[in-house]
Amino acid sequence: MLGLLLSTLAIVMMVPGVVDLVAGNPDWQIFAFSGAMTLFIGVSLTLTSRTGRVKLNVRQAFVLTSLSWVVLTVFAALPFAFSQLNMSPTDAFFEAMSGITTTGATVIVKLDDAPPGLLLWRALLQWLGGIGIIVMALAVLPLLRVGGMQLFRMESSDQSEKAMPRAAQVAAAIGIIYLLLTVIWAAALWFAGLSGFDAITHSMTTIATGGFSTHDASIAHFNSATVDIIITLGMFMGSLPFLLYLSAVRGSPGSLFRDSQVQWFVTVLAVVIILVAGWLWMDAGLSPLRAIQLSSFNVVSIMTGTGYATAGFDTWGSLAVPVFFFIMFIGGCAGSTTCGIKVFRFQVLYAAAKAQFGHLAQPNGVFIPYYNRNPIPDDVIKSVLSFFFVFGVTFAILAIGLALLGLDFLTCISGAASAIANVGPGLGPIIGPEGNYVSLPDAAKWLLSAGMLLGRLELFTVMVLFTRAFWRA
Repeated sequence: MLGLLLSTLAIVMMVPGVVDLVAGNPDWQIFAFSGAMTLFIGVSLTLTSRTGRVKLNVRQAFVLTSLSWVVLTVFAALPFAFSQLNMSPTDAFFEAMSGITTTGATVIVKLDDAPPGLLLWRALLQWLGGIGIIVMALAVLPLLRVGGMQLFRMESSDQSEKAMPRAAQVAAAIGIIYLLLTVIWAAALWFAGLSGFDAITHSMTTIATGGFSTHDASIAHFNSATVDIIITLGMFMGSLPFLLYLSAVRGSPGSLFRDSQVQWFVTVLAVVIILVAGWLWMDAGLSPLRAIQLSSFNVVSIMTGTGYATAGFDTWGSLAVPVFFFIMFIGGCAGSTTCGIKVFRFQVLYAAAKAQFGHLAQPNGVFIPYYNRNPIPDDVIKSVLSFFFVFGVTFAILAIGLALLGLDFLTCISGAASAIANVGPGLGPIIGPEGNYVSLPDAAKWLLSAGMLLGRLELFTVMVLFTRAFWRA
């Protein structure tokens, strides 16, 4: 499996190499060398491990999942390390990890002058990471019973069995939908006035809710309300469950609107957008239309973990800063390209709390928590509660670790939140929407890279590898 993934990565590496070759940029040689090295190792691993059909047990699945993301990141960092940007190994690994986990934090300065192949490579990493996390959320995490994801094993397995006989076919169908959405948004951005190159790269990072841009000013560079609207809709589409898209394509379009997770997500999004827009209207004196435009784009960007920016939202006053900080953690829906805690976990927590309040009021009553009109099993509730606890502890450890390196309070807490929630920009003048991670010490970048990986793989997938009980089982 690992050899196949590396071989695929090597083939994809040739695309930015061809772009640099056509553009007359010498970095095409770097992509050719990196691709050849990656392909050699990938093919070697594939040939040396050819056996019959192998069924992985749970322990092997945990190891393979974490190992795959780390190894792919190491090889994805090669073009950054050898490029004309002269990035250090730390910066190259950080950029690759940020890309493949769809975080969007960058250490590259002067993106406008960077080689086109390298810019395309960043977008491709996020695009591949986006589809990778969808497949993992549907096929791996429910099997591993991580953070309540087993809830979707019950729901999605029934749907997939009715729709298609094999999980591989479901994954292929979702991949086609993912590609189709990318093409549609690339065409829309091109018609809106972007160059073909910018349209393609931004469509990939939009649908993947990644946030890598080809310009230092991010989406503000284009200064277009039409572009803002198109990208806002793209980020929203990427944050919805892709399995529901499959259901919609197969004749059940109402499933998107009937899903309680989608309903909750849209409701929270609308409330926060109205709240921030109202604040900008009253506090900053913006027109209602401009306030809604700025609020919609930046709220959707942060809440979905995309990380695009059209303005320095950390300068919007006393209400905006804490609002943006808290919505960093929410994320989108399970089975989407988004990150963070995910909306369904808040639903499970709410249902469990509601049942507990019922027991307090009526000790002899029977109160059953529900999700999507189905009873929630006890093991799902325990998994979700455990996830919230571990998420909070991990965030605290990351923030304290950054503080020990001498960083200021706002950089520490927003950087830790941004990393573990895979958002990208933090708050403050250093790593805020108008800042960059390049000035951070190397130790901080390694800490944040670890945080990105933990957040992307839902914490338990990685952490369980460091427990004695796991290896004794």
